[in-house]
Amino acid sequence: MLKLGVNIDHVATLRQARGTDYPDMTAAARSCEAAGAEGITIHLREDRRHIQDADVYTLRERLQVPMNLEMANSPEIVGIALDVKPHEVCLVPEKREELTTEGGLDVAGQLDELRPTIESLAAEGVSVSLFIDPDPAQIEASASLGVPYVELHTGTFCDAEGSVAEAELNRLIEGARLASSAGIKVNAGHGINLDNIAGILHMPHLDTLNIGHSIVAHAVFVGLENAVRAMIAAMGAYRGGEA
Repeated sequence: MLKLGVNIDHVATLRQARGTDYPDMTAAARSCEAAGAEGITIHLREDRRHIQDADVYTLRERLQVPMNLEMANSPEIVGIALDVKPHEVCLVPEKREELTTEGGLDVAGQLDELRPTIESLAAEGVSVSLFIDPDPAQIEASASLGVPYVELHTGTFCDAEGSVAEAELNRLIEGARLASSAGIKVNAGHGINLDNIAGILHMPHLDTLNIGHSIVAHAVFVGLENAVRAMIAAMGAYRGGEA
């Protein structure tokens, strides 16, 4: 079964917009869990624009499903991850001025910087995933670091149309094949919504989809549990493996 990890960052965005103590992040996570989410993703950014340090510690104690902590390879954030010990860490590129993560991590160009972080997290029992574009060089570099997971960046496909979207989907399909053949489990995420998920489901060997913004946006109209259930229902068409 294809698993859904729900990113609840934008629940925190609502909270931070007014500097209140609501919406409550634990309550949001509980709703996602009740609806069938098999993981909760949060991104502790260096600028703390949504998720705060206290959220990371509190959710680690209270979640009933695994926590996936997205983070930059920053010494401060790595230190927090080593203290909290989430089930999984996904290392992502991060720029202060971006609205959301733009593109994948340049693993091939940062092997020496990434290796000690990956090794220190793995030594604490934390599974490490690398958020990468479906590029053979990045997949091969990820394999050389011995990570158990990669998360393929689906945003370019999700934002494209026509022949460009078809080409990007083919890149994702080939990237998933290459990662699986290298013994790496394949996750995917970024920009996925109910309108474009049918294309994503053509990707073979998927373990987990990490989806946040579209679910939280849909929840404005139908409630968080219903929004999560709608995404899980759409994912039910996935057959996995190769067609």
